[in-house]
Amino acid sequence: MATEVVRVVERRRKYHWPEAQLNIWLIVVAAASATELGIFAYFMEVQATTRQGVPWLFPYMIAVGSLSLLFLTVLMVLINQRQLLPGIVVLGTFILFVLWLTGLIETSIELYGPQGSVNYYCSRYRKSAGPSQATLAYLETVGLCNDWKAAFSLLIVGTVFLLWMMVMAWQVNRDDYE
Repeated sequence: MATEVVRVVERRRKYHWPEAQLNIWLIVVAAASATELGIFAYFMEVQATTRQGVPWLFPYMIAVGSLSLLFLTVLMVLINQRQLLPGIVVLGTFILFVLWLTGLIETSIELYGPQGSVNYYCSRYRKSAGPSQATLAYLETVGLCNDWKAAFSLLIVGTVFLLWMMVMAWQVNRDDYE
């Protein structure tokens, strides 16, 4: 009676991620996501305070910012365990890229769209002198206008960085990253 010996060889492929670029990407996308979350939550608070309707963009961007932070948390856990797979990164960043691009398009329409846009009202409001309610209203309006512009700018940055991460993950998957 012969005994049969089966030898199982398990080979794990290691992916080499560029550490500096990955860290910069994580920091920038985390900052952009948290800022988007905060700005649009503030916009919802202003709408509730003034008893106005809430446009779909505000809760949408709060959800996108939250999902982005959740995805970054999952990435951090996988990085810590040294199990970050390029396929997971490509899939997650593609989904977030589409969500961020949708938010960018709608924010640009709201900010720079036809007459009645946010930028139109921001350019119409004039500064008043001295301590008064008009001065306080002007300062609040300037703050809201700057929040819109910051949200738009960070949506551009976040969208570009998500596209960059898809390319970087694809290069890591091909062992093509220098």
